[in-house]
Amino acid sequence: MATKPQPIPAEQLQYRFPPTFQSVEEERLHRKQRLAAGFRLFSKFGFEEGVAGHITARDPEWTDCFWVNPFAMSFSQIKASDLILVDHSGAVVHGRYPVNGAAFAIHSQVHQARPDAVAAAHSHSVFGKSFSTLGRTLDPITQDVCAFYDDHALFDDYTGVVLDVEEGKRIAHALGDNKSVILRNHGLLTVGTSVDSAVWWFITMERSCQAQLLAMAAGEPVLIDPEQARTTAGQVGTELLGWLSFQPLYDKIVAEQPDLLD
Repeated sequence: MATKPQPIPAEQLQYRFPPTFQSVEEERLHRKQRLAAGFRLFSKFGFEEGVAGHITARDPEWTDCFWVNPFAMSFSQIKASDLILVDHSGAVVHGRYPVNGAAFAIHSQVHQARPDAVAAAHSHSVFGKSFSTLGRTLDPITQDVCAFYDDHALFDDYTGVVLDVEEGKRIAHALGDNKSVILRNHGLLTVGTSVDSAVWWFITMERSCQAQLLAMAAGEPVLIDPEQARTTAGQVGTELLGWLSFQPLYDKIVAEQPDLLD
């Protein structure tokens, strides 16, 4: 009879943690590759809407500049080498393509207001923009949405396409210290201390909007009580959990589309 396997000591297990870097060049490449993966995932999940939508990553060395997708390039085709670097004035300082004016107007102000935010993500995803028309925040009706409990806001206004940095400042003010903001009649915007977490927060927030819309269409959702919602937020809403939740998606998209790393 075979001997029953013994428990493996926890210190011998391989846990995943955010990486550390030996140089800014190494960290820059890492952020750009994660950014390219984020765009491929947005395309895969159907978050594209023409030229709308952008994800940005602050440069680790020139912190008043950020990397962003080229204007009018499909998310499904973006490689790390296609990304452009934009400075605080909106000028492209690295790359071959122009920048989306709305991307600069919004993201420049978000990055300026939130030094802790390495990345920000925004698109006109179907359920996010549908939920945004209700002019309300998400209810704590599922475990997943508790990641946003007391940690998301509503920008309760709409004045057309955001091309003015003053409007970007208003959005950044509405975001405050939260990880996300619902832009009324527009869509969702999320931020994170890594590209990984910012992209994950957007994906799971979009799904949370979908879940609430479905639940409201079926009846009256039962809310998780505030104490349990706060406890759950501390379990599923940390930046480490946001980073970690992105890793399986990153592994899968790189295996499927390795050219994104180029």
